[in-house]
Amino acid sequence: MAMWIQAQQLQGEALHQMQALYGQHFPIEVRHYLAQWIECQLWDSVELDNPSEEAKAKRLLENLVAELQKKAQLQGGEDGFLLKIKLGHYANQLKSTYDRCPLELVRCIKHILHSEQRLVQEATNASSGSGVQAMDSLSQRHQQINQSFEELRLATQETENELRKLQHSQEYFIIQYQENLRIQAQLSSLSSLPQAERTQRETTLQSKRTTVEAWLTREASTLQKYRLDLSEQHQKTLVVLRKQQTLILDEELIQWKRRQQLAGNGGPHEGGLDVLQSWCEKLADLIWQNRQQIRRCEHLTQQLPLPGPMEELLSKLNADITDIISALVTSTFIIEKQPPQVLKTQTKFAATVRLLVGGKLNVHMNPPQVKAVIVSEQQAKALLKNESTHSESSGDILNNNCVMEYQQATGTLSAHFRNMSLKRIKRSDRRGAESVTEEKFTVLFESQFSVGGNELVFHVKTLSLPVVVIVHGSQDNNATATVLWDNAFSEPGRVPFTVPDKVLWPQLCDTLDMKYKAEMHSGRGLSEDNMVFLAQKAFTSSSNNPEDSRNMTISWAQFNRESLPGRNFTFWQWFDGVVELMKKHLKPHWNDGAILGFVNKQQAQDMLMSKPNGTFLLRFSDSEIGGITIAWVAENPNKPGERLVWNLLPYTTKDFSIRSLADRISDLNHLLFLYPDRPKDEVFSKYYTPLWQLVVFTTPNPEPSGGTSTFMDHTASPSVSLPNNFGVYPSMSDTILDADGDFDLEDTMDVARHVEELLRRPMANQWSSQQS
Repeated sequence: MAMWIQAQQLQGEALHQMQALYGQHFPIEVRHYLAQWIECQLWDSVELDNPSEEAKAKRLLENLVAELQKKAQLQGGEDGFLLKIKLGHYANQLKSTYDRCPLELVRCIKHILHSEQRLVQEATNASSGSGVQAMDSLSQRHQQINQSFEELRLATQETENELRKLQHSQEYFIIQYQENLRIQAQLSSLSSLPQAERTQRETTLQSKRTTVEAWLTREASTLQKYRLDLSEQHQKTLVVLRKQQTLILDEELIQWKRRQQLAGNGGPHEGGLDVLQSWCEKLADLIWQNRQQIRRCEHLTQQLPLPGPMEELLSKLNADITDIISALVTSTFIIEKQPPQVLKTQTKFAATVRLLVGGKLNVHMNPPQVKAVIVSEQQAKALLKNESTHSESSGDILNNNCVMEYQQATGTLSAHFRNMSLKRIKRSDRRGAESVTEEKFTVLFESQFSVGGNELVFHVKTLSLPVVVIVHGSQDNNATATVLWDNAFSEPGRVPFTVPDKVLWPQLCDTLDMKYKAEMHSGRGLSEDNMVFLAQKAFTSSSNNPEDSRNMTISWAQFNRESLPGRNFTFWQWFDGVVELMKKHLKPHWNDGAILGFVNKQQAQDMLMSKPNGTFLLRFSDSEIGGITIAWVAENPNKPGERLVWNLLPYTTKDFSIRSLADRISDLNHLLFLYPDRPKDEVFSKYYTPLWQLVVFTTPNPEPSGGTSTFMDHTASPSVSLPNNFGVYPSMSDTILDADGDFDLEDTMDVARHVEELLRRPMANQWSSQQS
């Protein structure tokens, strides 16, 4: 319920956006009275693109309806009577709306909750100076858009009123014109009358004709002026429509697409499309109304041709308004859910395409089909140049056709591709040192439909974000680097898929920080000291001053084409290895601040030598991808009185899959304090594996050579028969260091490794027949 309480505190434009989330598809009263229940449900656990999840969604719908009915029954007294009826009505309404499509209810509620969270977060950020400025800017921009819509609505209403006046005036003009023709016919028929009567009637009819013709002459001039004035008003309206459309499509929609692209690097969620869709629908409505008015003006001009430039003016207005609506329709055919940017062949993937104005223009009355095709970078360039690429593709996608579906509750027209699979890919000739994981493709979505009763036919296309195709999981690392660089540094409106070869180091730092925080699900990103460490690694530098790298540039080759000096891996491969290790096994420890990580061996030594013996820190290995090592300070067993910093050989994902970091640190008795001075149990004990899940080992007194010791297993009745020295740590005098002073874990008596060795033995050798 906490989110709803915060949402109710929103003000201004944020409050308006929050209110716009609700309607007949999901009444705000339901959100209010079931706030706690709604926020406690696992909506995110439902995979919307997986049809097998429909049963789970159905249960959520049934539970929601039941909760509403229960809440309704609890209402009593005179004040609760109306609420009881209303909640019961909402229960029936939701069941009727979503009974056949329960996944849409989940989609709707997920969208509402995520949008509320975004709005609340933006409002919270507004407490800072930059946040206030950003919110003020956003609010002003939205106010400007809403104000322009009101101006356009009034202008369109005014031209509608003027058009009706023109139509009435023209109808009266035609009546008078018909009257003049009748008078002329009467004058022509006077020849058969006697002279006296003919003269008298001729005089009367001539006078009447003169009066009517004079009126017709004046009225024709007035009508022409009305038409010109109305055309001028339409021209002004079209100018405002173009400006409004440019603001929405070239700024707001482009910014949404940019946020969507950065979300692929771990940036904030791009946000919902409800506000954008409402704006685009208002635009479509106003453009269509003005187009119909211009068409009616053309009809009036054809019905009553008058000398002047009206025909050319109206023809140009019609062409302009058609261009505007064409730009709106083609620009609002967008990819709501992008296909994966690292795409493995023979693997299912999904995507969602949406037409923002589909409901308003009644496209859903005859739902169109959307086709997906994968094309190369060169083919994408040709598409944007309007060069013929019909039927050209760079591979075969299975299940690549989908009919758009209209959801009346939300007013959305979308095509949900749920089971696509890339069967085959055709690669182009690579340039220079470019590898297959640097080759970019894109998924082209295209469709054709008509609006206005086949009055206008549109062939729409949209390209996905760049896709790197891989055939093996080992290529994922380098493919991700290509995608990361492209998402971070591409410019809107670029030629596909050009990106700068070099960027400023701080730009890359922002990108790495965004990626790291997203993977850690933490606000603790990369500090300035971490960035200095990374700069030292990227540029083979020894400088500790962050200003020294501020104006430096890093190239794509330095990032992920050239190996680091003395290593067989690139800068990105090393960094990505760290990210993978952390997110799989060490995320809680990073978020607790227990892992310094980005510290080299010399820095670790300098930091630890001033600390008491047994002080240790955790740093990422320089020599192994995805490795983390423990450095600690202790006496040199070979030189009493001398202290040294020791380094364990790195742990990797393989090690932590067997035994956790916390348990390994617990095993090592010579580790006492986490740098700078925190007792290790204070930091790590909450992550120790409970005793009841472990075989607990004690170190017995030494027995005669060849003897064994019996240790109690708390999870099973048989006793484990182990060598008598099992579980004893070697003294510092043992040879456990490599040539570089690293502590070689393979040569120690680490308890965890002996457990692993024990569990690999045949059962007959592990367990004795003795019962505890």
